[in-house]
Amino acid sequence: MQYKFAIGVEYSGTAYSGWQQQKHCVSIQQHLQHAIGYVANHPVNLICAGRTDAGVHAIEQVAHFETDAIRDERSWILGPNCRLPKDIRIKWISRVDESFHARFSAYARSYRYILLNSDVPSAVFHDRCSWEFRALDHEKMHESAQILLGEHDFSAFRAVGCQARSAYRNVHSVQVSRQGDLIYLDIIANAFLYHMVRNITGSLVMVGRGEKPVDWVKELLVGGDRSLGGVTAPAVGLYLQRAYYPEKFNLPNFSKNPVLF
Repeated sequence: MQYKFAIGVEYSGTAYSGWQQQKHCVSIQQHLQHAIGYVANHPVNLICAGRTDAGVHAIEQVAHFETDAIRDERSWILGPNCRLPKDIRIKWISRVDESFHARFSAYARSYRYILLNSDVPSAVFHDRCSWEFRALDHEKMHESAQILLGEHDFSAFRAVGCQARSAYRNVHSVQVSRQGDLIYLDIIANAFLYHMVRNITGSLVMVGRGEKPVDWVKELLVGGDRSLGGVTAPAVGLYLQRAYYPEKFNLPNFSKNPVLF
């Protein structure tokens, strides 16, 4: 008999080529499938809520796999974690019905981008946040970000290599806040395009530096020309926060906003 399980995974993406398994690179998926397969005593295939790029982190990535192995919850969590590197951890596991799909059952995802706005970059957190030495007005960045709310064609914030059939996405919430030298961009949408959050961040940074007016983001949306937007922000500051699912699946949620200091 086949069983389907969903798992919540936390990882630092610094050392990896991203989520997706590749022949000549080390990936998060590769490590997880090997560790879970060892406990299941057979190869497993993991499907995730959203594939993250090289250097991108996750607070609660969700993935699912199928198995005929019978193990208790403790074994499914501790067993793989004992075989995983220290920067990848399974936080929870939940049995789900056949209708569950980590990617297609999710109705929204959230990301947080962390930017250190200070004269000198951090030595301790150099691989946990990006850095901008020029002063940023986070209030103007927040005001500009509100233009992104709702459903739009996000071609202006889509990387050239994006394979999505449609550039239309629905942004449910977006906020830019500041705590000391740290600026946080928090965004929730039904789905995201390739490099969408990082491209949005790069454009908002130009607004924060005073190089572009607050309503410039509207011009970008309407024009749909990626080449006119800000540079793509570094992957190092991006965190997949969580994926949102219908209550009927009864999934745990242990995600918290990532903070540094």
